[in-house]
This record gives sequence, structure tokens and C-alpha cells, in this order.
Amino acid sequence: MAEVQVQDKGGNGGKVRAKKHNTRVDMTPMVDLGFLLITFFMFTTTFSKPNVVDLKLPAKPKDNEVVKDAEIDNTNSLTLILGKDNRIFWHQLDRASLNSPDKLNETTYDRDGIEKIIDDAKRRAKNRDNFTVIIKPTEDSNYRNFVDVLDEMSITKTERYGVGEINPVEQAVYNQKVGQ
Repeated sequence: MAEVQVQDKGGNGGKVRAKKHNTRVDMTPMVDLGFLLITFFMFTTTFSKPNVVDLKLPAKPKDNEVVKDAEIDNTNSLTLILGKDNRIFWHQLDRASLNSPDKLNETTYDRDGIEKIIDDAKRRAKNRDNFTVIIKPTEDSNYRNFVDVLDEMSITKTERYGVGEINPVEQAVYNQKVGQ
């Protein structure tokens, strides 16, 4: 492993000098030990699991199957529009009925806000099994608010929800509501 080489120059007389020793350390066992430690720590470390949201997608129709457009009763659905500056709006109307900014209601992201709105809408629904929340983020909204709404879906145990694009009628009413 480690060896010491001694040089003996004989005794020709003169001054007595201390013998110089050249040391040489073999590093091969240290490299092996290093790799063993790295391997040990890699196998004993618990890797953190990423936190993900479980999205349930509808089944893909078969090739020859014709899919009918589903009619959604307005009492069985709730539309959430995510806006700028951490604002959230909601309505339970169809496109024809949503014609003024007064019909677009604003709420907050806390328990007395969006959670209460979802629970009340679920209670008023004609068919609670088909109650659906439609989330429509605007271009002004941010990612954090979207994740907060998805968290509210878990908190309120709403299993049927979808993410859609805001339609032109809703965009126009939203712009009037926020004053753009």
C-alpha cells in the first residue's frame, strides 16, 4: 500500500546527514473505497416522489363509434373564469344568457369563496352525479391560480371537471367586468 524507499550513500566520511526517505502512497484502494461509498449512498437514499395532479381523461371512442354531443344542463355545471390579479369569476349560464357583466359573479380563492360556491352549486344541481366544473383560464391568469382551483376540486371532492378555452362571449363580458 505505502512504501518507503531508503537511500543509503555509504559512509565515506564527512558530515553525518539525516537520511532522506521518499514516500509513495498507492491510491488504488482509496478509489475503490470512494466508489463503494458512492454506490452505498445512492442505493440507500430515498428519492423524492414528484407531486402530480391525477387527471382522468375520457375513454377514447372506437373507430366506428359515433360520439354525440352531450347536452349540459346549466344547473349541473359551473363555469369558473380565472382572471388577472388573482381574481376568479363564475357563472351558471349559457352563452345567450351571459350578456352583461352583472351576470358574471366574482369570488375569492378561500373557504368562504370558491369552496362555498362549488358546494352550493353541487347542492342545487338536478343530477349531482353529472355535476361538472368547467375551468377557463384567461390569458391574464397565472399558473398558481390554476393549481389553486385544481386543489379546490380535490377539497370539494368534485370528480368531474374540465379545462376549456374561454369563448368570445365570455371574453367580452370578462373584459367589461375587469374594465379593459
